[in-house]
Amino acid sequence: MSISSLVNEQLTVANLKAERFREIVLRLMSYGVVVRDEDRTEQLLYDDARRIETLLEDYFDVAGFRLHHDSTNQYYRLYAPGAVVDGMPEDTLEAVPSVRARVSPDFVAAALALRFLYQNKLNNGDIQPQGEALISFEELAVTMQTQLKRLLPSSSTDKMHLLAELKRHRILSYAAGFSIADEDALLAIRPTILGVVSNDALTAALDADGVIEQEATVAGTEE
Repeated sequence: MSISSLVNEQLTVANLKAERFREIVLRLMSYGVVVRDEDRTEQLLYDDARRIETLLEDYFDVAGFRLHHDSTNQYYRLYAPGAVVDGMPEDTLEAVPSVRARVSPDFVAAALALRFLYQNKLNNGDIQPQGEALISFEELAVTMQTQLKRLLPSSSTDKMHLLAELKRHRILSYAAGFSIADEDALLAIRPTILGVVSNDALTAALDADGVIEQEATVAGTEE
């Protein structure tokens, strides 16, 4: 029996169309993550993915990918072959950088700072019921400067562009009307940050005095 036949057979049992299966797979390959509380679209994608979770795991496993489901915080994350992920068994496959999304140095620095802040909040038990850690924009700026010796982009437009990039990768969320000029406005670091920046990567960056020159990668296809 062909792979297509096996997939279609399981989709029939789950009462899910092949078009929906492709949509879920393409979303995971393109973004690397599906977070239920992101919006209505991802809520429905997440719920359908749960119905065929075993099928998705087997499907990606054939290609060497790993699909991780955090049922507590309700998200799926797809890891490329060879990805180093805290709390998951070591992947014996060789890393394949070409299938990972390339991001800017500012994104790398901000993601590391968010990981540092999230870990501190986690250690202090200051985590929201949905697994998020709330911080101010100033906390992010100060952490980047003190811990990584790197400044945020100078213009407000570039700062907001960076936040939007972090939000698009589902590691940060904020209200639609968020403004960096509002001192009371908060950013929410999502628990997905733990799967994007490992302890080893954070330690290496801090030990290197914040020198961030290498390209960072996240699960997903090359942008």
